[in-house]
Amino acid sequence: MTTLMETRHVNAALSATTVKTDRRDARGIAQLLRMGWFRPVHAKSAGSQEVRALLVARKLLQHKLRDIELSLRGILRGFGLKVGKVTDKTFEARIRELVTGHPMLEQIAEAMLAARAALLEQFNKLHKAVLKIVRQDVTTPSVGAIVAITYKSALDDPGRVKKSRNAGPLFGLTPKRYQSGETDVTGGITRVGDEMVRTALYEAANVLLSRVTRFSALKRWGLEVAKRRGLQRAKVAVARKLAVILHRMWIDGSTFRWTKTEAALA
Repeated sequence: MTTLMETRHVNAALSATTVKTDRRDARGIAQLLRMGWFRPVHAKSAGSQEVRALLVARKLLQHKLRDIELSLRGILRGFGLKVGKVTDKTFEARIRELVTGHPMLEQIAEAMLAARAALLEQFNKLHKAVLKIVRQDVTTPSVGAIVAITYKSALDDPGRVKKSRNAGPLFGLTPKRYQSGETDVTGGITRVGDEMVRTALYEAANVLLSRVTRFSALKRWGLEVAKRRGLQRAKVAVARKLAVILHRMWIDGSTFRWTKTEAALA
């Protein structure tokens, strides 16, 4: 049986030795296994790893697309040409309109727009592949296809989290705490675990609090937190709640309950 160990815990334990060698590291790891002083890590299934690879590739193409668009805007701005507000469909036409009559700018824009078109074509292919996988799983407000598949591929097996409330700490969405003697400090979130999931949940929380118009008990709770603690902390709190809700829905096979009345009836 293969056991995967939490690297941060192992590193902290081995850092106590004053001399570091491969032999000492192996002896230290063996000691951790004998004593049980380690935290096992879940080995993701091949399917989840493939989905994660798809998400990473899609995100990479998306970043490169934005890099090209921002670079074009910056180049033209240096000549007093402002692109302004455009959509993905009207961006190319607007760039060609601005560079008309400038031979050098036309040459630059032609090359960069060709690269953008190629990236956009491949990005759309990967995006459609993502939607095809996860379309049927989108059941929570502000949680779209990308957030849902990111969460699902990272957790892989919902059974490895015994209680839904532990889904928040798993993705680093709970506060840090340092206590020693009379000192007791609560800081920002731990930021451990999967950064991609944490970012996706935070973005979903932002959408829920700022764009979703339909009433829900979750949104009202988030707005109440915002009044007491500020909008930034409210978004983190809602992101943590979403992690818990998504896990419970996955375990139960239930749908999102918009009001407390629905929850009580369930």
